Amino acid sequence: MRIGTFEAKNKLSSLLDRAENGEVIEITRRGKPIAELRAASGPVTPRARFGSEKILVEHIADDFDAYQ
Repeated sequence: MRIGTFEAKNKLSSLLDRAENGEVIEITRRGKPIAELRAASGPVTPRARFGSEKILVEHIADDFDAYQ
């Protein structure tokens, strides 16, 4: 499928559904291809946010403060 940028912007949600189902959507600007929208090749995982590691700490040594 080929679609212009303006129409792609207005129909993004339905285009994502189509891509998720295996369709490749070519996005054009002034008739020239500029991008392809397709399903991700693997699972999409969210990037870790700053500070998210703090939930991983299970034990802090008794003498931890001595090393600061």
